[in-house]
Amino acid sequence: MTRIRIVLPIVRTGSYAIDQECDITYPIPRYMRCIYTGIFLPPHSFLLMTTSVNAILEQQTPTTDGFGLPVSLMSSIDKRSSSLPTDDLVDEVEQQFSWTTAIFHRKRIVPPDPDAIATRRSVFDDPDLAPHYWPKKEYENLHRFDPTARWTYREERALVRKLDWKIMIMATIGFSALNLDRSNINQANSDSFLQDLGLTTDDFNLGNTVFLLAFLCAELPSQLVSKRVGPDRWIPTQICLWSFVSLSQFWLTDFYTKTELPMRLALFWMSLNFCGIVASFLAYGTLHMDGVAGAAGWRWLFMIEGILTLLIGFFSFFNMPPSPTQTKTWFRPNGWFTEREEIVIVNRVLRDDPSKGDMHNREGLTLRRLWTAVCDYDLWPIYILGLMFGIPNTPPATYLTLLLTDIGFDTFNTNLLTIPYQALGIVTMFLITLVSEFVNERSIVSMIEDVWTLPFLVALYALPSNPNPWIFFAVVTGLLSYPYTHAIQVAWCSRNAGAVASRTVNASLYNMFVQASGIISAQIYVASEAPRYQRGNMILIIICIVNICILYPGTKAYYIWRNRQRAKIWDAMTTEERVHYLSTTKDVANRRLDFRFAH
Repeated sequence: MTRIRIVLPIVRTGSYAIDQECDITYPIPRYMRCIYTGIFLPPHSFLLMTTSVNAILEQQTPTTDGFGLPVSLMSSIDKRSSSLPTDDLVDEVEQQFSWTTAIFHRKRIVPPDPDAIATRRSVFDDPDLAPHYWPKKEYENLHRFDPTARWTYREERALVRKLDWKIMIMATIGFSALNLDRSNINQANSDSFLQDLGLTTDDFNLGNTVFLLAFLCAELPSQLVSKRVGPDRWIPTQICLWSFVSLSQFWLTDFYTKTELPMRLALFWMSLNFCGIVASFLAYGTLHMDGVAGAAGWRWLFMIEGILTLLIGFFSFFNMPPSPTQTKTWFRPNGWFTEREEIVIVNRVLRDDPSKGDMHNREGLTLRRLWTAVCDYDLWPIYILGLMFGIPNTPPATYLTLLLTDIGFDTFNTNLLTIPYQALGIVTMFLITLVSEFVNERSIVSMIEDVWTLPFLVALYALPSNPNPWIFFAVVTGLLSYPYTHAIQVAWCSRNAGAVASRTVNASLYNMFVQASGIISAQIYVASEAPRYQRGNMILIIICIVNICILYPGTKAYYIWRNRQRAKIWDAMTTEERVHYLSTTKDVANRRLDFRFAH
């Protein structure tokens, strides 16, 4: 064993790159460890200067937690270094999990060698482009960022399973708690809720309008507060205070890559239907408590579900870490992840989307960035879709329990009859996910929700004034079993926003338009037209046709046109011109010429 003397030009001290003499042990098979700095680097990253003949019987293995793979601390290395090896990187585009492939073409799947390198090539491996995508110094995970880090498929799969158990399940439970509280008024309507309070359905519409208006007004401030204090603190607070917890889906982006998120967001939104099924069974039981302690059944329903939500909110304070590298706390001293696992999580996410390193998770938005996001006219088409797409099926869903009781079903059967459409909704949402994967499309696939709804609305409008209760039930159940495409549009908005800072605001704006659609929907069924609401159903049919024939095709055409505009300019640039543009442009996120809109 020989000790050699080297010069390491890429070690940084303060803001200066210097030559630093270091001793290293030799030979090392793939990586060498600088004894002075403790950094592991490939041999050709060192500039050999002189050698000495000091014998040493030592061979270091560059690992920290028994995984047997090299771990380096590149956050202390100058980002301008370009001598790092990239021969072992995976060049193929990462394949998004596909249910169609997993179910129908399983034999075609050729699993990679579990011990092969799974690290994929990214802009950080290009010495010219890397400086323009480097994480900001305020990024909370910067100390785990390392372009030289490598990991295997075996490690990656085990880590993703761990993330699903630790992160995904908590987000889903929190989201279910939101919907448990938001939907219980519909179960209360099957009881004597309106009669006990002396309210009409018009009063019910007004109450929904006030609620959604307050929801809309609080949406953007809620997102801004979340960005300042962190979703790990704000989401549990919101659950406890009964407000907006679907911020969880944006918290998930710190842990998953873009190819892993769509399936998990689909499961995330399927929990909405699952929660509806659970809520129906809870309502069936609690409404039987009518008269206990002199209270109506709907009062027991609100109290029991409110306590359950409060407990979930309190529990989530202790189970929503701010980031992958911030899981250690006084009540969890060892954290959830080892140092090795943190390095893998951070680097796989940043390699997938470098813009996630643009901000600290406690960094607030400036008014300038806020105004820039609001003025981002390229996202206005998606906002308009958010306003219009859900209107055709919202009034029948809101009024379902009232419609069923009006047509002759009793309180308890009404709550049980809301279960079939919730169960079928899980199936159709799963099927729309298959379709989306198969065609790799957003605008036309999202339109399928309204395409599904239209014939059932026509059937509902054509029913006689006194229809058979079970025929009416079948039509309404078919209508409300539509494939819910909101998750696709949320991801679509996030994807077209481009950067972390703008995603937060643009997601809020999108959800504000979705809440505004609820305000519009609350005015369509009026008491004077009960119980058939013929005029309201005709309005829903017209809106549905507008969505299908104008809004969705128009949005797709717009994004195709915008991409062609940019491609014409970008493709005409030389490599040098592109580098100059990236180093000097003030364009950010989806304003950059190299950004392409999804459609």
